[in-house]
Amino acid sequence: MAGAGSTLRWLYLSVYNVVLFFGWSQILYLAINALSSGGTKSVYAAIEKPLQIWQTAALFEIFNSIVGVVRSQVMATLPQISSRIYVTWGILYSFPETQEHWLVTSLILSWAVTEVIRYFFFALKETFGVTPPLLTLIRYSTFFVLYPTGIFSEAGLVYVAFPFMKGSDLYSLRMPNKINFGFDYYYMSLLALGLYIPGGPYMYTHMISQRKKALSKQKKQ
Repeated sequence: MAGAGSTLRWLYLSVYNVVLFFGWSQILYLAINALSSGGTKSVYAAIEKPLQIWQTAALFEIFNSIVGVVRSQVMATLPQISSRIYVTWGILYSFPETQEHWLVTSLILSWAVTEVIRYFFFALKETFGVTPPLLTLIRYSTFFVLYPTGIFSEAGLVYVAFPFMKGSDLYSLRMPNKINFGFDYYYMSLLALGLYIPGGPYMYTHMISQRKKALSKQKKQ
């Protein structure tokens, strides 16, 4: 039974990482192609549907952490995936008129490059048990630039959307109503933006710690 469970885990993680690698490769290709042919204003239209599909698929990252399929900490996985889902659906999809094209382009490229590298790394690791030293170094070094770029772009897009949220009832529940409960998406988004202040440094220092562990382990091999 243990052997069967191990095989299922191997098969699941191998397929998951390979599929997500190709998904994010598609996003990166479409973004670069759109950028080169039509500039920043054409990037989001080119990647909107693939982004919604493959970014939403990343919810499995949280599931994998919770059930113990992977060793990633839930508290490290949850904020990163949650913020990306929120920006993908709650900002880019819901308030397209707010988009600053250069911020969207910066965000998409930072997300896509990060994920192509990450899923390629784990696809090789889970499928073949191989983690080439150069790829390991790239995987645990590019975040120095890509993480701050992504976090700044996410927070920037939320901030730019505030005036549109304030004048909209989208996702808000106004009082009075039958259930006697009110919810304002604008204030929820203010809270979400505030969470970037502790969340950004937390994720950055977490990756620095992970980098030290990964490169130290590589030196011992």
